[in-house]
Amino acid sequence: MADIIEFKKNLFLQKSNYLPMAELGIHPEIKSRYIGRQILSIEDEIEFWYKAGYDYVKLQPKADFNPAKIGISDEKSFKEDGTLNFNWATEGKGVINSFEDFEKFVFPKVEDFDYSNFERAKKNLPEGLGIIGQYGDIFTMTWEMMGFEAFSFALFENPDLIKALNDKIGELILSMFNYFAESDAVDVIWFSDDIAYTNGLLMSPEVLDEYFFPWLKKIGDLAKAAGKPLIYHTDGVLFDVFDKIIECGVDAIHPIEPKAMQIKEVKEKYGDKLCLIGHVDVDLLSRGSEEEVVKVIEKNIEQAWNNTGYCVGSGNSIPQYVKYENYMAMLNFMKALRK
Repeated sequence: MADIIEFKKNLFLQKSNYLPMAELGIHPEIKSRYIGRQILSIEDEIEFWYKAGYDYVKLQPKADFNPAKIGISDEKSFKEDGTLNFNWATEGKGVINSFEDFEKFVFPKVEDFDYSNFERAKKNLPEGLGIIGQYGDIFTMTWEMMGFEAFSFALFENPDLIKALNDKIGELILSMFNYFAESDAVDVIWFSDDIAYTNGLLMSPEVLDEYFFPWLKKIGDLAKAAGKPLIYHTDGVLFDVFDKIIECGVDAIHPIEPKAMQIKEVKEKYGDKLCLIGHVDVDLLSRGSEEEVVKVIEKNIEQAWNNTGYCVGSGNSIPQYVKYENYMAMLNFMKALRK
């Protein structure tokens, strides 16, 4: 039985005897296998999240950043959620490396974003199930559209271009979070934007202070004003910026990447300020045994759960290549634990 109220209590660090699960993403093939048919509609999505034991269905607005209109190569594409989907991170130049490129790029307008799936989902939710509104990548999309190398040079040679692009992307995506905050269809807000990897930050704290944290703060302010919990996703090691993340109004951090941080240390240092989500290694889910998966979940619960402040989940997401049996072991363990 889903319980979005108890899920929110955990995110807000309020006492609860209910231990939730949470995932940022689950591959459609996994979802389809679970419900026995393709995921083709909002109703199918709702059925999966509910039957699998989650307390929410995660939705995004429909968005299109129009890559085809400027002739982006086949190596660069966009995800269905509108965020850039490169086969690999662009190391050289991207699609915007001058103000001329910036002016030519066909950005969507705020009014182009479609939220009808949220309203449709709200009408079809079973008892206890809520909705998470999720989007992201203001900072990531900025450097990806320029290319990492070009972005790095532009930090010194053309910061005005970075600011123009970052502001453009930021305002567009912030409008989505305005909707999440104001809509009675949305219970929880989730922002995703990677700023770190296993050994450190992607950029210096000064760069993040300029182009990332102001946007996270704006999203945090929206969530706080609406009384809705804010989850933030980033991979990597975050000890250098945890305090800034908390200052921006984030209530929960995902996914506590196991190769970057240990959940026990994060809990000891920040468990009184942040709900922790995840920490079951995707590699383990992909190559380990069911028994090993359960053992890690039990250890995570022991180290991070104290009747609040932890949600069981993977250390990133559930891609198509995980062992289905291992994912089922996680779901079945949690269902048995709640009985």
